[in-house]
Amino acid sequence: MVLKKKKEIQVDAFSLDHQQLEKLKRFSKAEEQNLASLLLHCAQLSNGIQQIQCMKQMMPLVKKMDQDSACDPMVKACLDVLGDMYFSLSAKNPLKKVLASSLDGLPEPCMTLAVESFVRCLREELKTTDVYLYRKVLDNLAACLEDFSLGRASVKNLFKEVLQFLQKSLLDIQEENRQNHGNHIVQTQLMHDLLIAIKVSMTLVQKLEENTQGSVWKHDESFVWQSMCSLLKSSTNFLVDAALLQTVQTASGLAVILFTKAMYEPAEGLPSLVSDLLLGSVKHAGVPAWFVSNCETLCVEELPDSVLLFLCHGALAMLEWKSGSMGGKGEKLLLDIASVLLSLSSELKDSSMTTSLSRILVIWTNSALAALTSGSADLKIKLNGNSDVIGKLLEYIYTHWEHPLDAVRHQTKLIFKNVLQIHRTTISGSNLKSDPFFARLIKRLLSLEWHVKGKYASLGCLVECVGTENILQLDRTIPVQILDMMNDQSLAPYASDLLETMFTNHKAHFTSSFRESTWIDEWHDIWVSPLLVILCEGNHDQTTYIIDYYLPKLLKCSPDSLTYMIRILRASADANVGSRSTRGALGALMACLRTARAHGRLELSDILSNGLVSTECIRQGLVHQHSQVCIDALGLLCETHRSTEIVSEEEMQLIQFFMMYNLNSQSPSVRQQIASLLRKLFCRIQESSQVLYKLQQTKTKQELLGNSAERHPLGILQQYKDFMSSLCDRLFEVLFPGSSHPTRFSALTILGSIAEIFSGPKGQAQVFQLDQEIDSARVRTLIQCLASTFEEVKVLAFGLLMKIRDVAFNLQDSESLRLLFQAAVDLSTSTKPYDCVTASYLLNFLVHHEGLQHVCSGRWVEHPPQRDESTPASTVEKNSLAVIKLLLVTVEEEIFQAKKSLLQAAASFPMYGRVHCITGALQQLPLNNLTLVADWKEVVARLILMSYKLSAVVSPVVQSSSPEGLIPMDSDSESAGRLQMILHEIQPQDTNDYFMQAKILKEQCKEESEQLADHRPMENACTEVRGKERQTCDVTAQMVLVCCWRSMKEVSLLLGTLCKLLPLQATSEPSDGLITAEQVKNIGDYFKHHLLQSRHRGAFELAYAGFVQLTEMLPRCNDESLCKMPEQWLSCVLEEIKSCDPSSTLCATRRSAGIPFYIQALLASEPKKGKSDLLKMTMKELVSLAAPSNESSSVIPQVHALNILRALFRDTRLGENIMPYVADGIQAAILGFMSPVWAVRNSSTLLFSALITRIFGVKRGKDEFSKKNRMTGREFFSRFPSLYPFLLKQLEAVTNTLNSEAEELTIHPSLFLLLLILGRLYPSPMDGSSSALSMAPFVPFIIR
Repeated sequence: MVLKKKKEIQVDAFSLDHQQLEKLKRFSKAEEQNLASLLLHCAQLSNGIQQIQCMKQMMPLVKKMDQDSACDPMVKACLDVLGDMYFSLSAKNPLKKVLASSLDGLPEPCMTLAVESFVRCLREELKTTDVYLYRKVLDNLAACLEDFSLGRASVKNLFKEVLQFLQKSLLDIQEENRQNHGNHIVQTQLMHDLLIAIKVSMTLVQKLEENTQGSVWKHDESFVWQSMCSLLKSSTNFLVDAALLQTVQTASGLAVILFTKAMYEPAEGLPSLVSDLLLGSVKHAGVPAWFVSNCETLCVEELPDSVLLFLCHGALAMLEWKSGSMGGKGEKLLLDIASVLLSLSSELKDSSMTTSLSRILVIWTNSALAALTSGSADLKIKLNGNSDVIGKLLEYIYTHWEHPLDAVRHQTKLIFKNVLQIHRTTISGSNLKSDPFFARLIKRLLSLEWHVKGKYASLGCLVECVGTENILQLDRTIPVQILDMMNDQSLAPYASDLLETMFTNHKAHFTSSFRESTWIDEWHDIWVSPLLVILCEGNHDQTTYIIDYYLPKLLKCSPDSLTYMIRILRASADANVGSRSTRGALGALMACLRTARAHGRLELSDILSNGLVSTECIRQGLVHQHSQVCIDALGLLCETHRSTEIVSEEEMQLIQFFMMYNLNSQSPSVRQQIASLLRKLFCRIQESSQVLYKLQQTKTKQELLGNSAERHPLGILQQYKDFMSSLCDRLFEVLFPGSSHPTRFSALTILGSIAEIFSGPKGQAQVFQLDQEIDSARVRTLIQCLASTFEEVKVLAFGLLMKIRDVAFNLQDSESLRLLFQAAVDLSTSTKPYDCVTASYLLNFLVHHEGLQHVCSGRWVEHPPQRDESTPASTVEKNSLAVIKLLLVTVEEEIFQAKKSLLQAAASFPMYGRVHCITGALQQLPLNNLTLVADWKEVVARLILMSYKLSAVVSPVVQSSSPEGLIPMDSDSESAGRLQMILHEIQPQDTNDYFMQAKILKEQCKEESEQLADHRPMENACTEVRGKERQTCDVTAQMVLVCCWRSMKEVSLLLGTLCKLLPLQATSEPSDGLITAEQVKNIGDYFKHHLLQSRHRGAFELAYAGFVQLTEMLPRCNDESLCKMPEQWLSCVLEEIKSCDPSSTLCATRRSAGIPFYIQALLASEPKKGKSDLLKMTMKELVSLAAPSNESSSVIPQVHALNILRALFRDTRLGENIMPYVADGIQAAILGFMSPVWAVRNSSTLLFSALITRIFGVKRGKDEFSKKNRMTGREFFSRFPSLYPFLLKQLEAVTNTLNSEAEELTIHPSLFLLLLILGRLYPSPMDGSSSALSMAPFVPFIIR
């Protein structure tokens, strides 16, 4: 059962100006509906959807027009208005398409008038000179050329003007882009405009070839020729410009070939020209002068790899391969393109280029298939499975079928499929099954290990060629082997797809070979019996993945097999009920029934009534000791194919029975599955109840009653209501104080689903409403859940309270509101960190109460702030402002006290709780839509100032070189004396001289106090720190540290929230923005300071969380100085690392502390679809710093570089963009491991570990050299070719050290790292003997 949300479509309405409206009013008639009155009515509507419906009413009127209508001034006026309207609508507005289809229905006489109107409008459009308005004109041109005859006719009439505009727009956009270098937002917009301009130019040349009137225009004086030359020159410039987006370069590659094809004569010579371009053998003598002058940059010996790639794409897409019109030269070009693409596969390492290459290779295989249909015998020989080209393609496939990029893996499968098709075409007429090429492929693939993902897709393609039976003849156990691999989730989808291909093909083979259905038993033995054995006895993961991936496919292929499965399992269900670790026959039966019902293969009522399965059997499944059997039994009751299927009384009883025993499951995944399945049941109740309400309204009682009275809609609706009510009673019952976390989690999740699903729009009849079940005791229960120590319980309780807040607030009087608010304020200053989270949720709930402002104002010590009551603001905004102001005043006072004694603050009023509550209150406000702007501006300024003050108080602790043990707890004075040095290191604004002497905190026991006093003079003893009840508090080092780093964390998150959520105010003109660019810059400097100075991991990790929010916002803002800040910060920090200045405050210990985090945040903020210039620049710097240098300067820059590289290789957000630098990283790590300095060796080891994980994947098994974390030598060295000579050279050096004449055995430091890499590589049967990257040269060194 799939639940789909209905998507609301938003359509922008159009409006006409005063002049157009007046024109329509003149012609509209009140008594009859004519075109003008309809159009006028349409323009007066404010809803876009209604305007579309109105437009569609015009269609009949348009079709009725005849010769006389063409002379009617009303029609002329209406067509003028429609033309203006068409060109004013945006490209994505559905109205534009509706208007186009309406106008395409115009009869011939009126079409001429319409073309005149459109030509007039288009001519006006083409006069546009503002570069930033070109996009609208280009979109309109694209729309006119797209299956719109009226539009095409208009463009045809203005062909030269359009050509001129396109020529001008390409040059203007290119120039504007050059002038805006560095402004990424504007450049991205311009590049997308450029892309559209190139595409429109291509469409114009393709669709309007008749405008070019044969070869008449192909001379130097012709305007069209000059324009085409200009377009060709611009496209060539874009193609070789590496600074442009890849999509622009790709489109330019297509354009260059298309324009050349349109201009080149004779056409037969074009393939030779393209071949020469790709091979770098263009001779100027044999090439037309116009081509050399416009494409000079392409007529060179060596083109950049990316240009070659895009030219290949252009040739494959734009030349005609099907008809064989290009002859032998075309066939040579096809083979040349293949050799160029395959040579590029070892050169291109950038992820986007690798993806493009794989996609272009798919296009090549499609072109080759097209060429073969009319190709020569020679081409068939050259594209045979045993040919060099296909051999190299297969090598590409074997290297890339395990590629980390999903797109590349998918394209590789398509290439393999097409390769098989190409071979079939070359041997058409021969017997496929006995073909040696296919036989050799099958043998090789079957000899591979099953953990190779590429094996599954490739075998699937072969099955389609030679049939399942042929493969099973080689090995009958293949289905069992594949099922055994389904205990690994990463392999399960591949395995199930292969099995589906095999059993579907096998069934088709049987049905075509045998007339009777005698074959079904043999088919069951091969495909169903092994499945049942595993379902009964297999391990948890394997059975789960088989049920999820394999079983639905099997039942879809053969629905009749279900009866066979139920019969077999039912016979042994009583004897084999399963255990805690295995499902047994009962569990397998539940799984099969659940899958079948969910996919509409059976009805539960049928199997219960015909005795196939009893209710008792399902009950047994619902309380089975194997948790997954319980889930499957519940799934059988909740999941149905139709979401409106009525829930029967038996199902309700069984679910109530289930709820008695399963709410306290310890497994999070089981709890989530229970909640998800019950959610489906509630949706079913809700949707079926709506159907029942409609039935009740439309049918008479007699018709409804029929034979049985119990199926009466009202009776079912009452059952639903009682069932839901008893369910809620049970759920609230288990939320008693002290109930376990799993129980609370389950109950609150299910209640949240009920509240969400049974809250329809007003006026709609609801079968059940949670509001009616709520009383004050239940509200109190939910509020108590906010005090849970588990964050997820707080989140669920808060979410539920928000859904029922209207009822909850009606049940609260002003006194209980005051007490709750008081409790929240008290909790916000608790020394227990989870209490402040409770306070935040409680305050976020209370700010929705209208009476909170009154309670808040009663707490002000000074006069409460006065506000102009006339300002319309929401209750939440007013309350949030009051609460934040109150918390702000309190925390400012506490910071003042903390300056006097941080010890007192840590023990009595840790400030982080207040700040956490402020951040929480801000996060639930609609910050871009506030009304009390002046108040908020003031509060934001105060919040930023407060953050800086709080940070100044606590930062000395977290920036100390030893923050963890800053306050000594030693009880003897000698130890305390020895720690004087540490305490001198930091001196915050402390007036009680606390940090200047080692304090020994008194125990409450008097005798111990006296013993302490005997150890040292009285004046050196500690002043007692007293709590609220005037009792002595013991303050540990941890308490002070927790207070400090949590305060730093909350300040960082608050500043990050302010940057991320508040709209930026432009520096030039005052606006409603709540934060200025200057404030953002200061916040950035704050983060920079703390990330580069903090030494406590908690502090810099959480400063990083806030800093990420800031860096993500910077590239999107319009202020150019802010956009460029990440780049400036990055350059500064890299310069500081390089300089190794003795006065630098960068932390060289603790894995470079916050420096890697700082650089990570700056690099991750780069736009994903850009050129990653910052990443390239940074990696180049870091790789050069990480390499050992011969200079005797400090090794600190090298240590920093190694630590930063480790963080970047571990960062998932950089994705495949970081992969081109892996080889350099490995080299730096191995060379660094040989350093005499321990810090370098340590950082190199950590970097090496991160890289091994990055290359071979996260280790999922206990086996150190698991098959899942290995790679073939071919794949490894083709992805990192530079490591082949490096590792070979290092291994040689290592073996020479071992074989030296020295008396004692000396082991080379890098031996261990080399063996770790080589141990993860293995030879593959697919490698062949001709590979240049063979593992063979490594073997002699390993043996030695």
